[in-house]
Amino acid sequence: MTINRVSAFSYNNQGGNPAGVALCPKLPSKESMLSIAKELGYSETAFLEKKDDGWRIRYFSPEVEIPFCGHATIASTAVLGEHFGEGNYTLHLNDGSLSVNVTKSDDNYIASLQSPKTHCETISSHYVKEVLDTFELTTDDINVNFPTRFAYAGAKHIIIVLDSKEKLQSMRYDFEKLQKVLARQEVTTVNLLWQESDKIFHSRNPFPMGGIYEDAATGAAAAAFAGYLRELGHKESSFEILQGFDMGSPSQLFVEFTPTLGEGIKVSGQTRYIKESTE
Repeated sequence: MTINRVSAFSYNNQGGNPAGVALCPKLPSKESMLSIAKELGYSETAFLEKKDDGWRIRYFSPEVEIPFCGHATIASTAVLGEHFGEGNYTLHLNDGSLSVNVTKSDDNYIASLQSPKTHCETISSHYVKEVLDTFELTTDDINVNFPTRFAYAGAKHIIIVLDSKEKLQSMRYDFEKLQKVLARQEVTTVNLLWQESDKIFHSRNPFPMGGIYEDAATGAAAAAFAGYLRELGHKESSFEILQGFDMGSPSQLFVEFTPTLGEGIKVSGQTRYIKESTE
């Protein structure tokens, strides 16, 4: 097994969200993959095994298996490009498949994924209040143009768009309380955002379900957010998300969606190797 350490969605070759990428002759047991993910300590580690026309992939946080992870997918795509060349690859998830693409840029790689299908659901006002309480926020802190929703793109997220950048920058929350609140609805992350313009959003992404206080870049949440914007009728079909700046790991995600409701979202970004791979 070769374990690579790659930062996905890096910003000017800095920051990004680190992920472990393990190329395996055969996928280890679930217990072994969870143990390796805990040892690496990243928010996610992806495990890949060659299968038929593509690669079987599974994602593990230090605490649990995750159905889909965007930044670990981008990191995995860069590793495939490094080992097997530029081009398109197919990744087989626990439920469904997705296509990815990788090209080389100087000494690093630019990778993109086409997410699983998207959809949104309304949330009860009581549950929204429970989530906001853990952040010491109220409904008055939410941008009225962006209703709070559950959004899906391979995993379930809550979309909360705040009305000021300062409130996003000062984010804090009760880790154990939010973990319990999210577990009741099987929510993977909370996607807190602020809109700078129609083309630029800023994001912070708490991930207590994975044992992580905050993710520096979250491709799955970005895809879910794009599906949410599409359902709202957002006029810009391509935009960028800036994430991780407030935690010292600047990240940049490029997002594109088609007009077709439910169709997968294209999420792209640069990558950089953190250190040499290990066996």
